[in-house]
Amino acid sequence: MDRSERLLNADQTVSAAIAGDEPAFAALTERHRRELHVHCYRMLASFDEAEDAVQETFLKAWRGREGFEGGSQFRAWLYRIATNVCLDMLRRSSRGTAGNSFADLPWLQPYPDLLLDQAAPSEEQPETVAIERETISLAFLAALQVLPPRQRAALIARDLLGWPAVETASALGTSVAAANSALQRARARMQAHLPPKRAEWSAREPSAEERELLEQFIAAHERFDAEAALAIAAQDIRVTMPPLPYCFDGLQAIRPMMADAAAMGEWRLIPVGANRMPGDSEFRAFKLDVLRIEGGAIAEITTFGAGILAAFGLKPTL
Repeated sequence: MDRSERLLNADQTVSAAIAGDEPAFAALTERHRRELHVHCYRMLASFDEAEDAVQETFLKAWRGREGFEGGSQFRAWLYRIATNVCLDMLRRSSRGTAGNSFADLPWLQPYPDLLLDQAAPSEEQPETVAIERETISLAFLAALQVLPPRQRAALIARDLLGWPAVETASALGTSVAAANSALQRARARMQAHLPPKRAEWSAREPSAEERELLEQFIAAHERFDAEAALAIAAQDIRVTMPPLPYCFDGLQAIRPMMADAAAMGEWRLIPVGANRMPGDSEFRAFKLDVLRIEGGAIAEITTFGAGILAAFGLKPTL
């Protein structure tokens, strides 16, 4: 089937879906589920809330399908609905926008790399290359949360999805001038929370050095070797545990944790990927650690509870 035939079939599927064909509508929306989930995750920084947002997006799209103007813009239409669903959710929440660590973001959750792979780019969906290239790390997500919701939406639409100013303004229900103003304020505010080198935010495969560091981390924790664990940590290492408000800074602050871990019994850890960063997870559904490596040492550990492990394809028991 050539490109023209695929486009014709796609147009026919859209027409049937908008006319009220439920199976056609379900098939059409499902093909965009994962990328919309990533979009909502960027807006909300919560894996679970992003799932709720996608479900609400599909419901609103079905109920408002007669408002779709047709053509090849069905995907963009879904994105606009999803953006506004997220804005509504943020308006209803009581979240603050200031935070100095992940401990200030109790709603923050990790995103499994295995699911990010399902939203990988294709020739017909170039926008999703942003999932591979950058802006999915926990640190970037946390920086986004500093932005007011509409500024956050403008930044994601323009800089991550590559929408033109007119389309961004339409999605936000505002003027082009207002949308551009929100974007400029968002960019300026983000600069205060981003590393000096923009390249540091580019996602890539872990280096051999990082993989070795992860193996050392796992080995040290499985044999309760506190000195080995501390030897591969940065002096100013930070450990947080969203949604718990704990924040431990520095080697001496985390030293007692090894003794606490030993008192819990034997540990087994396996490496998994989260937010395009190396991480590890305990097999007995206890926790998931996401590591940030900097300068050849572990600079930060963000610990999440067992509730998120199912999304990573991990079983509750060994």
